[in-house]
Amino acid sequence: MLTMFADKATIEVRAGKGGDGRLGFRHEKYLARGGPDGGDGGHGGNVVFRVEHNLSTLAAYRTAKRLEAQDGQPGGQNRRHGKNGEDVVVPVPAGTQIYEGDQLLADLTEPGEEAVIAKGGRGGFGNSHFISSTRQAPRTAELGEPGEQRKLRLELKLVAEVGFVGLPNAGKSTLLSVITNAKPEIGDYAFTTLIPNLGVVDHRDHTFLAADIPGLIEGASAGKGLGDEFLRHVERTAVLLHLVDGLSDDVAADWHTVEGELAAYGHGLTDKPRLAVLTKAEGLTDADRKARTAALQQAAGRPVYVISAQAHRGLTELLDATTKLVLADRQRRAEAAEAAAAPVINLQNLPGADRLWFVNPGADEHTWDITGEHIEGFARRTNFDNDDAVARLRDIVGKIGISRELRRLGAEPGDMLVIGRSRLTWLG
Repeated sequence: MLTMFADKATIEVRAGKGGDGRLGFRHEKYLARGGPDGGDGGHGGNVVFRVEHNLSTLAAYRTAKRLEAQDGQPGGQNRRHGKNGEDVVVPVPAGTQIYEGDQLLADLTEPGEEAVIAKGGRGGFGNSHFISSTRQAPRTAELGEPGEQRKLRLELKLVAEVGFVGLPNAGKSTLLSVITNAKPEIGDYAFTTLIPNLGVVDHRDHTFLAADIPGLIEGASAGKGLGDEFLRHVERTAVLLHLVDGLSDDVAADWHTVEGELAAYGHGLTDKPRLAVLTKAEGLTDADRKARTAALQQAAGRPVYVISAQAHRGLTELLDATTKLVLADRQRRAEAAEAAAAPVINLQNLPGADRLWFVNPGADEHTWDITGEHIEGFARRTNFDNDDAVARLRDIVGKIGISRELRRLGAEPGDMLVIGRSRLTWLG
């Protein structure tokens, strides 16, 4: 069965809603109304993206456009906790980037790596949670919080340390098939390769991943031909092998065409170490090989590796040079990571770290915006149809200092508090 390669997808996800807390009382023989026994609601399930090693495409998400985690169950009687909702795990290939709008939420590159992209809502407290010495029969229970919803854009950028670039039919697929375990389609015509291909190179006790990118043509970076769809796949590479067809009439022009597209695309591609490779040497006379090697070396301004993938000539020297560059890049990355390691900062010691809420004038007169993770969470879990629940929220506003701040700022009784998506009349 043929699986279509896909490196882009749009998908909507929704984490599970938290279960509502239960408002209930014990009913026992000879006891008309016992104490509160409402249990807490279960937490909603998360939406988790996880890298699966056997995936290489986002094709599954061309049809699965919406994924939802399970809701938490409501609390039960006898203080029974509602069951937590199950997470939904979204398998993706290594190299998947997850965007919400223009914001990058996660960049997953390692097998087994995962990220919680949408968090499930917290379950609401049942009324048994609110019993105290002064409140023996609380008649309030919290609602479960809604789970996060996101519209996501998935983009796949292959995770390879070495990328092959060049014009169509430059011999990239043939080289990949010879030096790796990959079996790309190979033909003696342009655009044989329509999708990126990956293969593992084992050379002198070192291993790295190589990617063959569909051929570039002039204007590829601006959307012409196939190249603009696949240039992103060499963004992660440490080394580029720029292959030039040795049978071409003008190897220098071919070099400049591809180099121009790399420069036009940007994203640091021209800053990467690149090796110039003249291919198909088996089809050249000695005189032609020398002339075209000299022409390519002058155009590239660097040594040229002359190879014949079919005849397995020149490959050891090319792989030696490639491996050396890969190992140098690994060393640079390791040193950069070590230098970037910073001491752990204790957030509790930062100025204002204990400030769990903020009060600002609202958009309308006599309105105030109250922000903060905790107070907004309390508001989300408040059942505004229950007077006792609303009174509890007002108590919280007073106890944590919001009312005091409102008075300092000149708020008046009857002003409206906007807490997240909830509105509460302030009584002063």
